[in-house]
Amino acid sequence: METLHVQKAIIKEELEKVFAIRKIVFVDEQGCPPELEYENEDVSTHFLALLDHKPCGACRWRKTKDGYKLERFAVLKEFRGKGVGRALIASALDDLPSEAKYIYLNSQLDAMSLYAKFGFVAEGEQFEEAGIQHFKMVRKCK
Repeated sequence: METLHVQKAIIKEELEKVFAIRKIVFVDEQGCPPELEYENEDVSTHFLALLDHKPCGACRWRKTKDGYKLERFAVLKEFRGKGVGRALIASALDDLPSEAKYIYLNSQLDAMSLYAKFGFVAEGEQFEEAGIQHFKMVRKCK
């Protein structure tokens, strides 16, 4: 039985693993411009997913003028389909402060059904970000 663990990435070594995962997924696989990939790092709370102690996924959240934004969900190709994305979303949501009423993200089209399982609903028109089609999704809080 594989063990999946998500932790906050705080120390330098953990953050380096987060950034390495995001580089592989977003810059190398999806062709995102590196300068867009590494904005707002210092104002974000980062997470690292480990499957059997191997770094396999990453994400972050940050407070914006609009509310709380979940971002940069990345799972390495060989670990996809193992629940890593779900665990990252759950961990990020659990970590948000209690005053977080407006929670949103920009979802790539193929990830929308996963975010919908956590109560996110598409809002507005489809748009392009870093050459990839997205929808803004908002989580309705009680």
